[in-house]
Amino acid sequence: MRLTRLIYTTLFFITAGILNTRAQDPKTTEKKQEEKAVTEEIEVVRPYKPVLAEAVKLRRSPDLNDVKTYKAKFNYNLTDRKLELNSDINKLQAQQLAAQKEAELINNYVKGALGSAGTVLAEAYVNIGRDEALQAGAFFKHFGQSGSLNKQNANQQQLSIFGRSIGDQVTMTGKLNFQRQGLYFYGVDNARPTFNTDPARQALSFIEAEGEIVNKFTEDPDALSYAAKLNGYVWSDQYKAKESSIVLNAYLNKRISSLNLGLAGSVEFGKTKDVLTSFGNNLLKLNPYIRLQTNGVKINAGINFVQEFGAFSSSRIFPAVTADFTLIPDYLQIFGEVKGDVNRNSLKLLTDENPFLNSNINIKNSIEKLSISGGIKGTGGPGFGYKAKFYHKQIEDMPLFVNNFTDFNKFDVIYDFGTMKLSGLEGEISVQISDALKWTGKLNIEDYKPAAETQSWFKPTMRVSSDFMYAVTKQITFNAAVAMQGDSKAKIYTAAPANPYFTPDLANETVITVKGFIDLGIGASYKINNKFSAFAKANNLFNKKYSKYLYYEAIGMNIFGGISYSF
Repeated sequence: MRLTRLIYTTLFFITAGILNTRAQDPKTTEKKQEEKAVTEEIEVVRPYKPVLAEAVKLRRSPDLNDVKTYKAKFNYNLTDRKLELNSDINKLQAQQLAAQKEAELINNYVKGALGSAGTVLAEAYVNIGRDEALQAGAFFKHFGQSGSLNKQNANQQQLSIFGRSIGDQVTMTGKLNFQRQGLYFYGVDNARPTFNTDPARQALSFIEAEGEIVNKFTEDPDALSYAAKLNGYVWSDQYKAKESSIVLNAYLNKRISSLNLGLAGSVEFGKTKDVLTSFGNNLLKLNPYIRLQTNGVKINAGINFVQEFGAFSSSRIFPAVTADFTLIPDYLQIFGEVKGDVNRNSLKLLTDENPFLNSNINIKNSIEKLSISGGIKGTGGPGFGYKAKFYHKQIEDMPLFVNNFTDFNKFDVIYDFGTMKLSGLEGEISVQISDALKWTGKLNIEDYKPAAETQSWFKPTMRVSSDFMYAVTKQITFNAAVAMQGDSKAKIYTAAPANPYFTPDLANETVITVKGFIDLGIGASYKINNKFSAFAKANNLFNKKYSKYLYYEAIGMNIFGGISYSF
């Protein structure tokens, strides 16, 4: 036992001595490095003392035994509603817009103007208002001027009353029109200035009534379309000449898919009477046709049957074919036409072209044996349109004006005995850059080849017309118009011609050139407010003493201006 304790005691001391020896054996290199590394002296000013904000301090200890749960109170209101098994889409109800005040409609006006050359202008237009189904109105105009020549006076009056009713099935239109033109035969021959010192007076009166009924368009591919128009007028002059006419036009069309079967017809009853002449000039026209319209192609093929009766009696059949092909929609179309017709000449049409007509005029119809035309038309973009075509006509008994042998300042009507040929080119351009800038222009170049006459009298070979409008501001607008005409030929008798007249006698006539002209006019308007506007216009700015008809000079430069009132 003692031996065991001695052994354990001896081992304990030996172990303790070894551990003490290792603990006291420092490494001299590490001690030297530590002594070199400490080069700064740290001074502790005060010990760190955390400060707790007042907001997070707890005044009391939490109750860890609070295990009570919160129970919310709910109130239920159950609705007894039937379940609808409806899969359809419900219709949305459009929200009603607030009522808007209608814009003030100003579609009536009166205007008046005075100026040089004795210019007097009075004009008025009235309309019943906004109703789209019923429209009615009236128009009145008076315009008069006087030139520097003896009794170079002219005045015109026009009064029109019109109405239109648009129903569920048809549209009805009616018109009453009265026109009067007062003038003098003031023509002057500079080679014989003593002639015509007291020009005779002339007054042309025209009363017209017209009614039309047209059925409304429908999308039905098998729809039946129809229209009818009745027109009648009475014309008279200062002397004994009188003319009356009644024209009835009817149209019937049956649409079958892309085809149209139709019939157009008219009957004209005309009578012309003077002191030494009296003519009954009547026409019956029938035009059955077939029309194809599909995929940019429009072809109308038919015939034109014309029956003359009255003073003349004959029956004729002409072709009536038109075609229109769209190559580029809205940009390029090609069109062509082949037709023929009988054109009824009348004192009304002749005096509209030349009001200085003589008495006892011979009336005869003109036969358009064959008319061929074709060309292109379309648009070149927004606001730009164009049309160009050529035409060739063969006309029998074309009416021409010639100065009377006795009264040189009055015109007779002769007919080019035989078939004359007319070839021409026509071009039109329309440009509208905006509502503030518009321009249109038209050009006609024609070549006449007379039948029996040496020239087509008073028929110019070139005619140009153009209109221009530019709105500088909403208040100020400028406009301009130009008319240009080439030279034409006139015939003067050196001896009295044969009566009745058929063919020319070259030994008894001379040819005079009527020079062409350019007539430029400009105008301006200023909108004072929505009611009042002021305007001014100047005509024949070049002050040319040109003549459309031999011995009749136009009025020189004239300027006039006035005020218009809209309501």
